[in-house]
Amino acid sequence: MNSGSNGGSYLAPESVGKIGRIGLVAGIAGLVLLAAGFATNRDQFFRSYLTGYMWMLGLSAGALGVLLLHHVTRGAWGVMIRRILEAAASPRTLGFAAVAFLPIALGTHSLYEWTHGEVVAADAILTHKKPWLNTPAFLTRSAIYLAIWIVFAAVLGRLSARQDETGDRRLALWMQRWGAAGLVAYLLSMTFAAFDWLMSLTPHWYSTIYGLYVIIGQAVAAMALVALAALLLGEGPSPAVPFQPRHLHDLGKLLFAFVCVWAYFGYSQFIIIWSGNLPEETTFYTSRMNGAWKATTIALVLLHYALPFALLLSRDRKRSARALAPVAVLLLFARWLDLHWLIAPSFSADAFTLHWLDLAAPLALGGFWLFLFTLGLKARPLLPENEPFLKEALAHE
Repeated sequence: MNSGSNGGSYLAPESVGKIGRIGLVAGIAGLVLLAAGFATNRDQFFRSYLTGYMWMLGLSAGALGVLLLHHVTRGAWGVMIRRILEAAASPRTLGFAAVAFLPIALGTHSLYEWTHGEVVAADAILTHKKPWLNTPAFLTRSAIYLAIWIVFAAVLGRLSARQDETGDRRLALWMQRWGAAGLVAYLLSMTFAAFDWLMSLTPHWYSTIYGLYVIIGQAVAAMALVALAALLLGEGPSPAVPFQPRHLHDLGKLLFAFVCVWAYFGYSQFIIIWSGNLPEETTFYTSRMNGAWKATTIALVLLHYALPFALLLSRDRKRSARALAPVAVLLLFARWLDLHWLIAPSFSADAFTLHWLDLAAPLALGGFWLFLFTLGLKARPLLPENEPFLKEALAHE
């Protein structure tokens, strides 16, 4: 068994358990608030819950996407963070996401106008889309999406555990093959999930790049999470994971790249739709770029792109976990703001809305997710001990 810099075996420190307990308390408190919101304002509960759910799901789904990418490329860059990604995208966390989807399944009538028969009957476009946009098909597809993510997370986790136990070098090839299949499955399933769960909130509007926009946002969330985990696990006189400045530099560059690609997809979607100047397409942006939501759009551009872009240009900042952490926190907030910007105007195009349930939902879901994530970090050594690229990953600069 390899030993960490502290003479141990790369085991999670006590602080991981403490953070998990804090997350559990926060989750319980948020759950109480959600229950109160459900009793007093049911429609707002479902809207806020959808935003919180997509924010929480992005942490696991984004981590799954990056994990699959790591196995496909077989780069040493991913070895140092594999356990973090496996803890974030595990059957435990994705199983929680599957259970947490139940309120959305129960609230489809409050969230989606295409579930209203009288609305569909009076609308030729919705009638045309009815074979796809109907409740049984929506729920069936949702179950398939969640099952796909859980299966690939479980298979990769099991293969990784067997690699720890046996040292069989053939397992690396198997993980690469599963990673290639999983990456295709993830991109396709998450694209359709974004269409179903988010884009169909405004069923007359559509964008072919919408799924990629949501996916790259999840990748940003995942890498922000990894940056914070690197601070937790790699700092102090006896770090649990011996992160070197070059490791953090790789993570910072990948986070920087994802931020830029998010902006590219967002701008590409906007410029194509705006230049086309078709009323059924431009309505998505006219409600968000004028009036009550204009300030939110400006804030999103600044907080999700301009400010992180400027901060991550610094080489020194990318090589320090403490310097990366504030950028990561900023981006996790920006991810929630982006989802609020995608969802809330669908119900209130003319007035900015921010309900206390909008904060209670991510508190509840994020708190329980954080607890499960820390359980994953504590379950196994924080480095894959028999990974062929581990020696290269640990080599000094």
